[in-house]
Amino acid sequence: MEYLFEYGLFLAKALTVVVAIGAVIALIVGASSKPKGKSGSLEVTDLSEQMQNVKDDFLANTLDKKELKALHKEQKAAQKNNEDSATKGKVYVIDFKGSMDAHEVESLREEVSAVLMLADKEKDQVLVRLESGGGVVHGYGLAASQLQRIKAAEIRLTVAIDKVAASGGYMMACVADEIIAAPFAIVGSIGVIAQIPNFNKILKKNDIDYEQITAGQYKRTLTLFGENTDDGRAKFKEEIEQTHTLFKQFVAQNRPNMDLDTVATGEHWFALDAKDKGLVDRINTSDDELISLAKERHAYKLAYKRKKGFADKLAKNLALTIESVGMRLWSQTQRLKP
Repeated sequence: MEYLFEYGLFLAKALTVVVAIGAVIALIVGASSKPKGKSGSLEVTDLSEQMQNVKDDFLANTLDKKELKALHKEQKAAQKNNEDSATKGKVYVIDFKGSMDAHEVESLREEVSAVLMLADKEKDQVLVRLESGGGVVHGYGLAASQLQRIKAAEIRLTVAIDKVAASGGYMMACVADEIIAAPFAIVGSIGVIAQIPNFNKILKKNDIDYEQITAGQYKRTLTLFGENTDDGRAKFKEEIEQTHTLFKQFVAQNRPNMDLDTVATGEHWFALDAKDKGLVDRINTSDDELISLAKERHAYKLAYKRKKGFADKLAKNLALTIESVGMRLWSQTQRLKP
């Protein structure tokens, strides 16, 4: 009898959880359907001020009082005599760490738009600190187009590669007026790859039929579950080759002095070797490049931060709650077993 009571209590709890989850899902759907306000904001970090603060902190902890007083006096005099500080050029720093689907381009486009509204092409520069192993063609094609907007505005663009800029990452990098890279950064991979598993044999083995209806001979070339044909494979290969050709043409337009037959093989190289092949212009880290640029320009970092909506936050919390409750209920079912 006690067992039945506990089991009934367990079912009541489980039903309550299901109802609660349904209510939360309804709230998420309702929140996501409401008109959205501002989706994010542009954050500006004064990198020159940060670097100066680091220098000041170091000096404050290493100089004696007399030396420190003399330094402050010298700094005030320099600041007073620096009449052209208002006309000093700027360097705008943008970080792009790309994922497979290149969704970061949504923030990049906002950052580039801000630069185009603010920058003076005669005095200012843009430094993009790029890190990406590549990904989907359309995503990285759009990302490269965003950097082309800077070039079209005749604002000098430098791309710095500290770790990797391969495939779609290099598609972005090649747009720059100058590419710099740390010695052991991975660069290149000017090629295209596509791979897809096929489960048709498993389906046949288990007497499972799979039907796919298309209109148009090549609406679907290769498939996950259907039986692939030589004709479909040939068409898919043709599409891959066409994409590779477009990739090579894009690189050639932006780096006309590079021997494409040598580098467009899908291989990648460390920057030290990539420089000899024309993929990189200079060996340098983004840190040293920024310090050098900041000597004559004021450095600002631009970062567009997207706001997570109520629905996004609710969905995340819901997932955590479901996981917690699920584990609790599972452990209770184990206890209720006779």
